[in-house]
Amino acid sequence: MKILTKREEEIMTLFWEKGPLFVKEMLAFFDEPKPHFNTISTIVRGLEEKGYVAHRAYGNTFQYYAAVNENEFGKSRLKNVIDRYFNNSYLNAVSSLVEEEKISLDELKALIEKVEKQ
Repeated sequence: MKILTKREEEIMTLFWEKGPLFVKEMLAFFDEPKPHFNTISTIVRGLEEKGYVAHRAYGNTFQYYAAVNENEFGKSRLKNVIDRYFNNSYLNAVSSLVEEEKISLDELKALIEKVEKQ
């Protein structure tokens, strides 16, 4: 999966949380100053080109929806982070979490048990 910009991720979150949307409907979810309709439309079309979004045509207008679910996206992002920052080592990533006390020993043991049961 291709990496998304912050704005693209923000728009994908709208699709994951709200479901299918027309670009005009999306504008209501942005704070002031709201982005221009054409800006959002361009970003959504870019997401469609990247394979993240698909659409249904209703006359001359399109209703867009997520073609990639949030869980798939999260896994892809995690893989990118591990590849980039942990030398493609999941062990290094988990070790870092333990060292930084972001995961406790009990949580790590529970994770090991879960993996062993799979």
